[in-house]
Amino acid sequence: MPSNAAEDEPDENAESGERGKRHRKKPGKQRSFWVELPILIVVALVLAFVFQQFLARVYTIPSGSMEATLHGCTGCYGDKVLVDKITYDFTDPSPGDVVVFKGPPAWLESEAPPEESGNAVVRFFQNVGSVFGLAPPNERDFVKRVIAVGGQTVQCCDAQNRVMVDGKPLNEPYIHWENPAKPVQDSFEPVTVPQGDVWVMGDNRNNSFDSRYQGGGGVNGAVPLSDVIGKARFIVLPPSRWGGVSDTDPQAAPAGSAQGLSAPAWQEGAPLGFGAIAAWPTVLLGRRLGSGLRRVVKRKR
Repeated sequence: MPSNAAEDEPDENAESGERGKRHRKKPGKQRSFWVELPILIVVALVLAFVFQQFLARVYTIPSGSMEATLHGCTGCYGDKVLVDKITYDFTDPSPGDVVVFKGPPAWLESEAPPEESGNAVVRFFQNVGSVFGLAPPNERDFVKRVIAVGGQTVQCCDAQNRVMVDGKPLNEPYIHWENPAKPVQDSFEPVTVPQGDVWVMGDNRNNSFDSRYQGGGGVNGAVPLSDVIGKARFIVLPPSRWGGVSDTDPQAAPAGSAQGLSAPAWQEGAPLGFGAIAAWPTVLLGRRLGSGLRRVVKRKR
């Protein structure tokens, strides 16, 4: 029986359609906003953690020893400063730098350990908060200004009550006197700072337990470079205090001059760059949250 050519021939259009279906990509199922939310939060926190561990970190100033450059007091909302952790990988601290450092053993002998809650849950959130600068550090860290470096001899005071380094009086326009009527600081004998150490003092000169007194004073009060965490660059909170942290070199500026109150322009711009990098995970999270909320609202309509 003769075959029917029309019936025997394959339907090319049908095959083409089948191939098209096979090769056509199925649209991916969009994840729910509420599924994405915890993922975004975890990613933002991890990025912020890595940034603060290796590049820069926000520290809470817990005491008033650096008034009025940095505000801080027991039980108050102290300044939160962005500390650059990279600079000292390439250079050493210089006179005038405001630095954050781990307390050397000689310093810790006279320091009370940080207060911790007896509640394990509260303690956990305190530790997490300290990592992100939302609570005081959970280790004994300090913030002071570098006055002299290794090999230099520091002493106080000359006839005008000024600290001297290598026999020359310093210009310290940042000094804060709690009692302006008595702007007199304690004297101390000459100390030659060991190589690899720095001599640090607080701007609130009569209310700072620093290299003059720690470890019994003398060379024991110097801070090893290995303990220096980084350089305070920028006050990030509260908003009313936004600004760079001055790094006046007291040895370079002539005595009696107000020169050098501000950091160089490139250094003042550096914190803004750090801030932008640190903030972008939060900005990204905020944008995704906004997008997700808009999707939720649209579905409900």
